[in-house]
Amino acid sequence: MNGLIAYVSCAALWLGLLVRAPDLLRHRHDPYLRALCAVLGLAGLCFFLGSPPTVGAVNRLSGVPNLAAPLTYAAITAYGAASQILVALWRGGPGARRTARRWVVAYAGVVLCIVVLFVLGEASVERREDLDTYYATTPYLREMILLYLAGHLTAVTVTARSALRWAREVRGSLRAGLITLGAGAVCGAGYSVSKLVAVVARWTGRDWATLGTAGAQAAAGSAALLTVAGVLIPLAGPRSAEWRRARRTYLRLAPLEQELDDILARRRLRLPRPRWSSPVTRLIWRQTSIHNALSHLDAHLDRELYDATHDAALLSTGDPERASATAWAAVIAAAARECRSDRTGPPPGHHFSAEGESAWFQQRAPEPDALVRIADALVTSPLVHRAAAPAERSSPV
Repeated sequence: MNGLIAYVSCAALWLGLLVRAPDLLRHRHDPYLRALCAVLGLAGLCFFLGSPPTVGAVNRLSGVPNLAAPLTYAAITAYGAASQILVALWRGGPGARRTARRWVVAYAGVVLCIVVLFVLGEASVERREDLDTYYATTPYLREMILLYLAGHLTAVTVTARSALRWAREVRGSLRAGLITLGAGAVCGAGYSVSKLVAVVARWTGRDWATLGTAGAQAAAGSAALLTVAGVLIPLAGPRSAEWRRARRTYLRLAPLEQELDDILARRRLRLPRPRWSSPVTRLIWRQTSIHNALSHLDAHLDRELYDATHDAALLSTGDPERASATAWAAVIAAAARECRSDRTGPPPGHHFSAEGESAWFQQRAPEPDALVRIADALVTSPLVHRAAAPAERSSPV
């Protein structure tokens, strides 16, 4: 395996582990989080240990030729088991933890057998990339190679079957993640199959070592990438959906903020615009600016105009929420127009105080969710335009 590619892949996987580490520290008893971090950590460890420079360093520092081999095999075996445990815990159910414990016990036994077989075998010639085919006929080492490949193939096959079967029952980002995870497990099976075919070819006197090195490495790289992507897609899906909703709301509130722009600028009620921030943060900033302006407009709000516009909108639409939004849009537009024409008032730098709001405003102030409907009414409702016009303020209908 190319050393640079292996180390870059390892760094990317461990970066993902670092991102999830705070959640694991806060919820250290959550088995799903432990399995998720194990998959990320072990996938990175497989790339790290399988890199030729690491193989050479481990062998040289330990003084044991090919010691890196059982370490790498153990990491690959544990990674395959962790992937299956993750799917089992992810899906949940009454038997999930029992299934996970069985996989842990079974594959701990496989790892122990790998170590014992390596100790019993004779691997005096260092092989950094083609140990599987080079020692395919050596007693004990042959069994070690077959054991780790069979164990890995079993784990990824079960993982692929479980993930793809579950994907048929769900939708959205979870389905996309499961399909990606299943594809990663299929690529993982390609790794084991490539190695097994190369080993069997060695038994029959053929030299297919390239299949067990370049072919298997390509499959392993694809498997790790797809598996980790499959795990992360469902985690990122809700966050992406939240950001899309926040962005849509942020854009829909633009007409309302624009209506209040003069007040926000003259009275310095707008907070500094956040830079390099998420859509959620920008939405909160816009909502805060709007609330600041509405509180400042309290003295200019026409309660009779609100009631008249509300009654007219309710009669026209039969929708109480829409009528309320239309009434608020009318009084806000009228108050903003009046405030723009009135240059007296608090000097620049004045900030409103919640204690100064009227009881009427406190009781009837629009909820945050209603601000979007008010912004829409500012743009679309003819009642708002007629009610806010100075010559027609007395008759919104």
